[in-house]
This record gives sequence, C-alpha cells and structure tokens, in this order.
Amino acid sequence: QISWTPLLVLGYLFYLLLGAMVFQLLEKQAETHSRDQFQLEKLKFLQNYTCLDRQALEQFVQVLMEAWEKGVNPEGNSTNPSNWDFSNSFFFAGTVVTTIGYGNRSPSTVAGQVFCVFYALFGVPLNLAFLNQLGKGLNAHLITLERWVQKPGRAKVQLAVFLTTGTLLFLVFPPLVFSYVEGWSYGEGFYFTFITLSTIGFGDYVVGTNPNRHYIPLYRSLTAIWIVFGLAWLALVFNVGADLVEKFLQLKWHKPDLSLAEGATTKLEDEPEQPRIHIPT
Repeated sequence: QISWTPLLVLGYLFYLLLGAMVFQLLEKQAETHSRDQFQLEKLKFLQNYTCLDRQALEQFVQVLMEAWEKGVNPEGNSTNPSNWDFSNSFFFAGTVVTTIGYGNRSPSTVAGQVFCVFYALFGVPLNLAFLNQLGKGLNAHLITLERWVQKPGRAKVQLAVFLTTGTLLFLVFPPLVFSYVEGWSYGEGFYFTFITLSTIGFGDYVVGTNPNRHYIPLYRSLTAIWIVFGLAWLALVFNVGADLVEKFLQLKWHKPDLSLAEGATTKLEDEPEQPRIHIPT
C-alpha cells in the first residue's frame, strides 16, 4: 500500500501557494492604485482648504479610523441607528457563536469583552451541538451522498435535488434580496453570501450597516437565522466533499485485498449502515 498522506500534504501546500500567487497577481496592482488615489485625494483636499496643514489632516484621518474600528460609521450623523440595539446585538451574538467574526463591530468596554470571551466559550460548543442536531434532519441526504460513488443510479437524482435545493435557498436567492436591500450588485451579494456561510467572514460586506438606507427592525435578526441554517447545509456539503477526496485518494493509491474487500462487503450488507454526521466549524 502507498500512503496518500504525504500526497495530501503536498497538495494542500501547493493549493495555498497557488492561492497566494493568484491573489497577489489580482490584488496588488489594485491596492497600489487605490493607495495612490487616496494620497492624491488628500493632496487635493489640502489645496482646497488651505487653512489645514498635513498634520491636522492626518489627525482627522486617525479619528475616522478609530471610529471605524469601534463600529461607528463615519458617514451620516448622530441620528444613525445604534449598533447595539436588540436586532444588531442579536446579529452580533450569532456571528460570535458561529465563529464568523466579521471584525467590523466588537465590544469596546472591558465588561463587554470579558462577557464576550465566556459567551463564546460556551456558545461555540452549543452552536456545534445545534448544527449537529440540525444536520441529523438531513440523514437521508447524507447517506445518499456517501453512497453516491457506489450506487450512482437513483442516488444521482436525489443528490441533484439536495444540492439544487440548498444552492437555491442559500446561495442563489439570498443575493437577490441583499442586492435589493443593500444596493449591492448580484456578484457582491453572492460573494457576501458564500464568505458568510463558510465562516470566513472578512467583514468587507456586512448587512444593515449603510446609514443611508432604512432597514426593518427584524432584517438583521432574520439574516442571522438564515446564516444558521445555511451553515448547517454548507457544512454538510464541505464534509461530504472532504470524504469524497479521501475515498478518491484511497482508491487511487491503495491496492485492497479482494478477499478482504468481499468479506467487508458481506458484513456491510448484513449490518445496516449507520449515518455519520460531522459538522466542521
């Protein structure tokens, strides 16, 4: 038998190196252009307002950055909705226990920070347990996915229904809603949807943060509920995809003993298969 573990490690490292090269190629030049454009805008601002010097402008920019880091949007005025009303607080609690962590909002008081630590300490395991129970409701679909390679007949239809329904509910239709409510393009809404449900959570796009738009009170709370169910579905898809990769490597690099394989097949036919549910964070 040939161990596939070194091959998987090399493939993983190669995938990271490939991603780094592509991101550098796509984003570095755009970042340089944005940086130069920002410096040019500051220079124009100083030329138009000669009563200010560069040091005063830099201090004002620092104030804006500190406000943004504390979750205060510099746009608008003091009449903007609070970042810590019940709806926004409910949404933030969901991002904590699901480990999304957008980074655009965080507790600023010592008491809030200490509470956040213990809230996450107990909330993250509770969230995983909840997702496991939610995933058990999809046992039939999970068994179908795990048997897909061996029994590609009717299972292909069930697999297509499972993937299509979940894709429509969690990846295709939500960007339409976000595009309408937030004013994003469909591509930006789709990007936000996947980045959120995969718990990557960059924080460059977050719902309900535009001070120039009016949101209904339950908007962010409903979004948090959608995130929870979307996490369960996408986690199942990721889990099955990881299982298929492992099975592919084992079938490709291992030479099983035919007699042992026949015995194992007979044993599996005699004993009912128990579904295996595993929801990764």
